Amino acid sequence: MTRRANVLGLGLIGGSVALALAKRGWHVTGDDLEPGRAAVALERGVVAAVGIDSGAEFSVVATPVGGVADAARRLLAATRGVVTDVGGVKRPVAEAVADPRFVPGHPMAGSELSGLDGADESLFEGAVWVLTPTAATSDDAFSRVAGVVGELGAEMVVLSPERHDDLVAVVSHLPHLTAASLMGLAEGAADEHAATLRLAAGGFRDMTRVASGHPAIWLDVCRDNREAILRALDGLLGRLGEMREIVAAGDGTRLEARLGAARAARRNLPGRVRDLAEVAEVRIPIPDRPGAAAEVFALAADLAVNVANFEVAHSVEGDRGVLVVVVDRGATERFRGGLIARGFRPTIHDVA
Repeated sequence: MTRRANVLGLGLIGGSVALALAKRGWHVTGDDLEPGRAAVALERGVVAAVGIDSGAEFSVVATPVGGVADAARRLLAATRGVVTDVGGVKRPVAEAVADPRFVPGHPMAGSELSGLDGADESLFEGAVWVLTPTAATSDDAFSRVAGVVGELGAEMVVLSPERHDDLVAVVSHLPHLTAASLMGLAEGAADEHAATLRLAAGGFRDMTRVASGHPAIWLDVCRDNREAILRALDGLLGRLGEMREIVAAGDGTRLEARLGAARAARRNLPGRVRDLAEVAEVRIPIPDRPGAAAEVFALAADLAVNVANFEVAHSVEGDRGVLVVVVDRGATERFRGGLIARGFRPTIHDVA
């Protein structure tokens, strides 16, 4: 039986979701507030139909963050399936939509291109996709959305909405604002020295790449995540102030230490688990309490445990499920201890 999905918002991310689902055999219905965009998506084969499919088992809101809550409520009313979103700010929508079938989310993927022209069916392969289930989210809805995220090739991370917003302020929102500031600085210098931008080589281009993204989406982001972004900006300004003092003092020892620490931290950024010889299977009976499955993945994120794969299996102890999680073998004892401390009863098995 063909699986059916809705995508509301057919820009870069929504269009990419639609293409990625269609590639995997889903029948995708889509719509967009911008006049004519849905028709273009239909003509290009990005979606198979225009509108909202009431029979869809999976629906995605890919509108600007200011419209996510209303669009999510619209899909929840029109369908009986699960609903998620892809917005870059999670706390406001999590507070506004308390429904067992809603799982807020945010794929950490993008492109210098914008709109439907930039849509890419492989955009999420290897990317991190954050889910931020609320207290109202059912385990069934969470498992269904997580399953689709994995199907699209993404690595799932689970965080609370508040923690997500604090973290993305540092790793996503701050880099964009910093890149915009660097470009402004270089452009100002170019007014006086025509060669400035011609001298922009790899380092500058790498640091300012994200500034080429469409500016419109950042208006809502900076409004809805203002406090976290201000904290991140204050932190960066403090670090830059310290660096200025070091350079002004000609303190080579401190400068080398700062640059060395940054280099080491950059080289140690976590990657994905790829070699099945280096992973183990953790089987976790799911307790009969709301949000238990999501709690397991949130704990994995807190403990920096990479989840390579997962599934929900039937329990031999009754009708409750068993969450089967594949993780880095070196992290199994840390993960096991954290699970036990939270009332879970995990068992560890080597993957043959």
